[in-house]
Amino acid sequence: MSTSLSLSKKRLKELDKLKAEAQQLLAHQQDVLAHASSVAQEAGKQAQHLTREQLYPRVREGYTNYVVPAAAKAEDVVNHTIVPVLGSALGTVLSVADVANDKRVKAAVSRLKDTTSKVTGKAPLPKKRKSGIGTYIGIAVGVAALAGVAYAVWQTFRTDDELWVADDPDATTES
Repeated sequence: MSTSLSLSKKRLKELDKLKAEAQQLLAHQQDVLAHASSVAQEAGKQAQHLTREQLYPRVREGYTNYVVPAAAKAEDVVNHTIVPVLGSALGTVLSVADVANDKRVKAAVSRLKDTTSKVTGKAPLPKKRKSGIGTYIGIAVGVAALAGVAYAVWQTFRTDDELWVADDPDATTES
């Protein structure tokens, strides 16, 4: 070591000893960091194993036991309650509209108006514009649809102790 400063031999020995201790401390720190890194890697692996062995099965079981039956029940309510009600209401509305637009019905209404004016001797009074039957049918269809949706939501979210029903009742008696 070149010494531009004039240091005593004692000081040089102390500095060399301190330098050796610092290098030894650095080596120990690198060992500790390497060990901490391997511990962190092993902890990550264990977390992956725990997730795969414990968490995934519980999530899958919860999905199978709660989400799937609720979705199936909601689908059943929609397919067997709401869709038929809406279909029959729509069919009724369309059939009423077809009857109202039939030429024979229009001719009969026209004859009835003519007969009424001949019997009374007065011309029929101009009618005030009122809501037609279509308005009431539309309101009824809307109310029925709203009631069906409300019922489906209620059925889906209500608590039911007997949600899970075995598919094959004979399978439990054979065991």
